[in-house]
Amino acid sequence: MPAAAPVLLVSDHVAGAVHLLTVPDGAVAGRLTGRHLSEHAGFLALPGGRVACVDDRRGELLVLDPFAEQLVERTVPVAVPAEHLACDPSGRRLAVTTGLGKNSEPWSDLLTVVDLATGEAARVRTRAGEPGVTVLGGGDPLVVLRHREPGALAVHRFADLLGAPPGCPRAVPHAVLALPDDGHGDAYVPGPELVFAATSQGVHRARRTGDALTAEAVVPWGSSARGWYLRFDTRRQALWTTLRGGDPDPLRWPEWSNQAWRHELGTGRTLLTELGPGLVFRLALARRHTAFSRIHPDGDELILLDADGAARRFPLPGMDGAPRRGGTPWEGVQRRAVAASPGSDWIAVTRGGHGEVHIVDAETGQEAARPRLSTPLHHGGHLVLRVRNDGADGDPVGR
Repeated sequence: MPAAAPVLLVSDHVAGAVHLLTVPDGAVAGRLTGRHLSEHAGFLALPGGRVACVDDRRGELLVLDPFAEQLVERTVPVAVPAEHLACDPSGRRLAVTTGLGKNSEPWSDLLTVVDLATGEAARVRTRAGEPGVTVLGGGDPLVVLRHREPGALAVHRFADLLGAPPGCPRAVPHAVLALPDDGHGDAYVPGPELVFAATSQGVHRARRTGDALTAEAVVPWGSSARGWYLRFDTRRQALWTTLRGGDPDPLRWPEWSNQAWRHELGTGRTLLTELGPGLVFRLALARRHTAFSRIHPDGDELILLDADGAARRFPLPGMDGAPRRGGTPWEGVQRRAVAASPGSDWIAVTRGGHGEVHIVDAETGQEAARPRLSTPLHHGGHLVLRVRNDGADGDPVGR
């Protein structure tokens, strides 16, 4: 394939397949089988167009190069079920936290750190929960775990974790910064060495000072709703999330409100855009647009926001097995995943249960292709769109 051509990795984590497609034609260029990737930990962009992810069934970190003849570049054993995945700005040092998996309560306290340059890896015990993670760069990289109940940002030296003896010893944080108990959502901006964590109070901000963190002013949501997910926009130097409001009862999901939230790091300005009711999950960042998929019993749609916050809406065909009124949007239903690259104007969105991927030009809103894959993409699957040098690795947190 041409070196500059965008590619799309599509994971069917239920069927255990990873499909490699060329963009925009949607042609299948490769496929992995027997690989059940962690949808929660997601895909992590690495330099050179590579991608990291975790096989939750085999207990392996995968480094994939969709531009090489061999898709799998490296595998490293890691603890699972994978909850969150992050790397330092160089893409060399990675951390994988563990969480619930298919369990109702957190049970694993294992953290795995990996040095891709040396092949070294180590596992330590931290604290059971659903910890978020960021890996700060510099001469002495730091691993920052975002814990809940009690909330905290726990700071560990990467070298200490990697040098831990066998047997999964308990790791004691080098420094701790208090947080509210309901944190969910993490981001890291490498240049100014800023760590962000989403809570009901807003986005908590901390700056690296030596081997510790210093709290800075909380960024308010500017709404009665809150975000559960943070993403660093490398092109616009901004943070993004979706604010979800309304009765938190999952049975009331068709009434949930959704707002796109963008906070510009340079100006400190926050912009809110109404997206409409229903289920809005992860977002995707293209060259000049931000993409959201909205699921609702009255009809689904792809929403594209331009740089000024203006929204364009495009209907999507319904899904058999989609969430219904009177049920929840999580258990045994189909959903959608969305992907984009900051080096491209293409958007991809899945049609869960049908094995279809819509490939859309964000500039025109026109669908260029709708490939149908050999697996159904149950639960919507998960996907990542890369251009070889698109700068997506400037956001070193898995999505």
